Amino acid sequence: MAAPKPGPGANPAPGAAPDSGPDPALAPDLGPDSGPASAPGPEPLTVPSMSAGPDFVLRPWEMSDLPLVREASLDPYIPLITTIPHRYSDAAAEAFVRRQWEHAATGAGYPFAIVRSRDRRPVGAIGLWLRDLPEGRASLGYWLTAPARGQGVARAALRTVTGWALRDLGVPRLQLFVEPWNTASAQVAEDVGFRREGLLRGWQQVGDERRDMTVYALLNTDGPADDRAATAN
Repeated sequence: MAAPKPGPGANPAPGAAPDSGPDPALAPDLGPDSGPASAPGPEPLTVPSMSAGPDFVLRPWEMSDLPLVREASLDPYIPLITTIPHRYSDAAAEAFVRRQWEHAATGAGYPFAIVRSRDRRPVGAIGLWLRDLPEGRASLGYWLTAPARGQGVARAALRTVTGWALRDLGVPRLQLFVEPWNTASAQVAEDVGFRREGLLRGWQQVGDERRDMTVYALLNTDGPADDRAATAN
């Protein structure tokens, strides 16, 4: 989640991918498996199901989502920025799904599958990660398989989770990370209300090299999110 030298693939924003590489609408997933282990949350979390516009829903991961894991494992970028297995096997895919359940069970975050309403086909994922919630912030990451890109899916999913996190969960600060060249992903973040804050040099390992990331953030006090007041309960 090859491309221009700044990096293969991209962050969680929808957009047409160049024919030669991954879609710039994928965002690095800085979830529980992406860095040093952290203490689990105080209690298990229940991942809700939510509508993301008229055509897509967000729901907990299911073991029936193995075909989505298979499709994502074939993408040149998604396995570099997530824990999707580089080489697919049923065992590796099942372990991936169980890890999503474990993240919720340990309070680490809310992992969602993005599912098309008309045929219930899963097309991607978005996660809200609470590693830093004691400091008043949470992170977002998302990815889509190629057939779902360029349709506004990432924007709808990000808007939905952002509004829910700010309004219902009362998270003070949300942040996400975009490779500097990834203008499509940056546009999605800005469309949802995130503001560019600065460049983090060598912030994340992507494949076999360290990559710069631009950090975008949205505060609970910044104003409406998704046309709804983003205020803590």
